[in-house]
Amino acid sequence: MLHLPYRELPVADSGTPDTRSPFRYLVWIARQQKLLLFLNAVFGIGWMVSQALIWACVGAAIDHGVIDKNEHELFLWVGVVMALGLFQAVCGALRHQLAVTNWMNAAYKTVQVIGHHVAKTGTAVTDVIPAGDIVNTVASDAMRIGGAYDVFARFAGAIAAWIVVSVILISSSVELGLIVLIGVPVLASLTTPLMGPLHTTQAAQREAAGRLAALGSDTVAGLRILRGVGGEEVFLNNYRRQSNLVRLAGNRIASPQAGLESGQVLLPAILTTIVTYLGAQDVMHGTLQPGQLVAFFGYATFLTTPLRTAIEYVISTTRAYVGAGRVLRILNIDPLVTEPESPLPWPAHVERLDDDTSGVSLVRGQLVAVVTESPEEATALADRLGRFVENVDGVSVNGTPLALFSVRDTRANIIVSEIEPRLFSGELRYELVPHGDVSNATIMPALEATSSLDILDALEDGLDTLVEERGRGFSGGQRQRLSLVRAILTEADVLILVEPTSAVDTHTEGRIAARLRNVRGAHTTLVATTSPLMLEMMDLVYLMVDGTAVAQGTHRELIATSALYRQTVLREDS
Repeated sequence: MLHLPYRELPVADSGTPDTRSPFRYLVWIARQQKLLLFLNAVFGIGWMVSQALIWACVGAAIDHGVIDKNEHELFLWVGVVMALGLFQAVCGALRHQLAVTNWMNAAYKTVQVIGHHVAKTGTAVTDVIPAGDIVNTVASDAMRIGGAYDVFARFAGAIAAWIVVSVILISSSVELGLIVLIGVPVLASLTTPLMGPLHTTQAAQREAAGRLAALGSDTVAGLRILRGVGGEEVFLNNYRRQSNLVRLAGNRIASPQAGLESGQVLLPAILTTIVTYLGAQDVMHGTLQPGQLVAFFGYATFLTTPLRTAIEYVISTTRAYVGAGRVLRILNIDPLVTEPESPLPWPAHVERLDDDTSGVSLVRGQLVAVVTESPEEATALADRLGRFVENVDGVSVNGTPLALFSVRDTRANIIVSEIEPRLFSGELRYELVPHGDVSNATIMPALEATSSLDILDALEDGLDTLVEERGRGFSGGQRQRLSLVRAILTEADVLILVEPTSAVDTHTEGRIAARLRNVRGAHTTLVATTSPLMLEMMDLVYLMVDGTAVAQGTHRELIATSALYRQTVLREDS
């Protein structure tokens, strides 16, 4: 068995895909794994051609060994047949291994490209394409794209075998050789009229399936609300109606696909009949040896494999083309934030992060809070500082405009934990530290700082516990604390927390507020909150109105000097 160098997925750099057309995208994928495809084609050709040559050796064994009664020739050709069989087995095993490797590489390369693009574009993709449709593209279309590279080696072998068989036949009988040389592509071309309908029906079925997935995802996400208003039956009928449309679209695929697949059996049978009949005529006229006739019959039977492989390749590439079109629908959505043409290197440390528009300034090592009348104002500020919006005019890092740095560097050094952070399914340890050191020594201090050790104590498997989807096995306060742990463990130069303790009780909130400074160390932290317990621990507090800081100072100073601050924080009457 061939032992390929271990290649961890996902790869560090997925590259920049060619999104000009589905065909160009498929070519780009092929170029990414051209060495593996070449090796796969070599073994595919060896596997298929060796099958064809076996029949030539069988015919030679009959003519030179059996009919001529020559044991030496008989054993010689039998030995060659066995050697070809062994060679075929080795090539077949290597071809299959490489075929699966190419399939998985192409599929997961597509998954990774989609994942990176969705992460880079943020909500731009989901504003256009439902989340369920994106998931369906990853789960279904990526695998269809990979399938085209799985069949590629067998298709290359089919072409090579067809050429080899045609040359052998022409050397024995020009008539039969030309029939095979011309007949195979002619018969294969008879399936061409089915390509258009197959492509159209597959695209329609895929579109309907995408809408069904999106409908199902939206329904499940809003199930609690639906039950509250008694709308389950309405959405059930909608889902049933869309499901029926998917079924009908699938039925329409059946006709062209059935025609193609039946052609895999019928067309080779026609070729076998013609070659066998004409070969038998040549034997009766003495222009062909009996062993050659056996070989010719074997060739005609064998050619069913290349012809069926060619038709299978057409079906697979059609599916891949449709799938690539769905992938490009996602990849061609522009991100909300554009990258600078020549981004500057990120500084070693963020000494200052200033926003001239709002008047908020963060100095390295400070705990700073912003108090706003509405959560939307705090979210807008966090989006600007974290560069989740295009317009960041006035925001600077160490005096340099934030827009001059790459989005990747910005997101790696300025972490924003939104007001409703989410947990994903998977092992808790890797949910808290997706990258880097996941040892207990790293995680436990952050759990203690966020008063989350009680959560861990309640879990039978501790940090090895499998988190359910969206962390639904935890309460709202537990999810919020675990999300805060995850944010702290990034050790970001600048950490922006939007209402990080809104779902916890006051005792827990007080412990978190008291420990936040110690766990953040020399890093900068900005907290958007109206909690007096948190504000009491801040070095500096900004009071913002309509996106602009109208007052600043410590919590106690603002309590003493600003009626609006007291009204917002202490809920005093105006």
